[in-house]
Amino acid sequence: MFATVKVKEYMGRSTITFAPDMDVLRAIHILIEHKMSGAPVADDHGNLVGFLSEKDCMKVALNAGYHGESGGRVEEYMATSVETIDVDTPIIEVAEFFLKSAFRRYPVVEENRLVGAISRRDVLMALEVMSAPEANKKH
Repeated sequence: MFATVKVKEYMGRSTITFAPDMDVLRAIHILIEHKMSGAPVADDHGNLVGFLSEKDCMKVALNAGYHGESGGRVEEYMATSVETIDVDTPIIEVAEFFLKSAFRRYPVVEENRLVGAISRRDVLMALEVMSAPEANKKH
């Protein structure tokens, strides 16, 4: 039964996104404030153009430490090659993706448009609900 559950049933829909021209220090503040390990970067039309992770933000810290320069735009630090998950992907496949990568979350797309994100915690929540459906009638 777990193999038939789709990403769209457990993904977060109100994901925080950054604009490419956003100040990277503001983006870092938002990541910290929301206790997130990263967030997608989308253009004005909702197209995914990158992903800014905590690891990417370490470059900002290094620039500040070594060169006395801090700041810049998100697009200067974000990864532009982004692995995504389609809304109809079985959640069991996403669990396999998480096991094979260091990623903590993936952007979720539908017809190449960003529609949410799925995290490791979301996959575990799906497992919990599927293993005891009578106790967790949330989904």
